[in-house]
Amino acid sequence: MKTFIGTGLLGANFTKAMLKKGEQVNVWNRTAAKAKALETDGAKAFDNIADAVKGADRIHITVKDDAAVDEVLEKASAGFEPGVIIIDHTTTTASGAAERTQQWKKRGYTYIHAPVFMGPQNALESTGFMMVSGDQEVIGKITPELEKMTGKLLNFGTDNNKAAGIKLIGNLFLIAMTAGMADTLSMAKSLGISIDEVSQLFGAWNPGVYLPMRLKKMTSNTFDQPTWELSMARKDAGLMMLEAKRAGRPLVVIPTIAAEMDRWIEKGHGNDDWTVIAKDAV
Repeated sequence: MKTFIGTGLLGANFTKAMLKKGEQVNVWNRTAAKAKALETDGAKAFDNIADAVKGADRIHITVKDDAAVDEVLEKASAGFEPGVIIIDHTTTTASGAAERTQQWKKRGYTYIHAPVFMGPQNALESTGFMMVSGDQEVIGKITPELEKMTGKLLNFGTDNNKAAGIKLIGNLFLIAMTAGMADTLSMAKSLGISIDEVSQLFGAWNPGVYLPMRLKKMTSNTFDQPTWELSMARKDAGLMMLEAKRAGRPLVVIPTIAAEMDRWIEKGHGNDDWTVIAKDAV
């Protein structure tokens, strides 16, 4: 039997998917009504978290952050069964994941961090990506059931905090990409270019295909072999900011990048490939 702690959008759909596969699932949520609503799908809701985990050999958890994970697991621990495996899908700090693994091991329980790149619909359909790292013997034991929850399970090895770190890296990129798209749309509006026309551009030209090549370039230390000189990239960033300013729609992300470009130009890298601005990062 399984228990799912945290039945927000993601947790609720994970639970529904488990129930559709014929599994018995207890549920608990801070807002009791969210857990209670899953009883129509076949789950058993509890008001007391310790009661919810009694008899469970797997406890899945999806809550807000490190503090929430620590709080609810401590409250639930009174009902833990010997040999229970705690599988945490929450996005947390890498250090928090490592500390929890050790702390619960000292108390005789197994904690595994398995964050996801999955939205609610992915959780319901068992698609998307789930990551895991830590004790490989434990991971081997739970891999078949985790694979049922997701489209792709990525095992990042023995470090207890590696999956948590990878999740933060992925989310950082998504945030940066979205912020960049916000500037893109703002500039498009400044220039009288419609969203349909922006969509037409990205429908025909997919910059995502350049990511592996860009990563290779940024980590190869071959900045003296430019494909786009930093000084020229900085010139273009200036044009972007000028057009946006003229329309009264100043950009948010590009000015920060332009300032970093200026710093590297002042250091004498104007003729290098513009990816030299990442040199200190690698």
